[in-house]
Amino acid sequence: MRITQEADYTLRIVTELACLGGIEDSKTIAEAVNVPERFTVKIMRKLVLDGIIKSHKGASGGYELSVPPTEISMKRIVELIDGPFEITRCLDSDYECSKNGDNKKCCAFHCIFGKINHSISEKLDSITIDMILDDSLGIEEILAKI
Repeated sequence: MRITQEADYTLRIVTELACLGGIEDSKTIAEAVNVPERFTVKIMRKLVLDGIIKSHKGASGGYELSVPPTEISMKRIVELIDGPFEITRCLDSDYECSKNGDNKKCCAFHCIFGKINHSISEKLDSITIDMILDDSLGIEEILAKI
């Protein structure tokens, strides 16, 4: 599975909202993360529906986080946009492997892919937005935590 451009944009938008720490309009956010405003608004709707951000109406309205950055993992954002994280189709619960014939046991590749998928999923879940914003952590420190 490749993380989509939309998921990448969403990570940047949520990080920007966390950095700003208050209510901000979609145009300002779009400009700050260099994402078209229409696409930013589309992403914001998904974030509102998931409860990650709140929308405020009116002249001084905009968007703000409704969940602390410590509780927003990269995995949550990626899966909100792209669906469950699976590196191969055979890990999908609805998928029936035609390569294994009548043998209902997992083939070796399924088991290997499952282990790799689990590891990546755990690592994405261990990185939160507050870690990205923590000025005391360099990228090396963030990588060391995963």
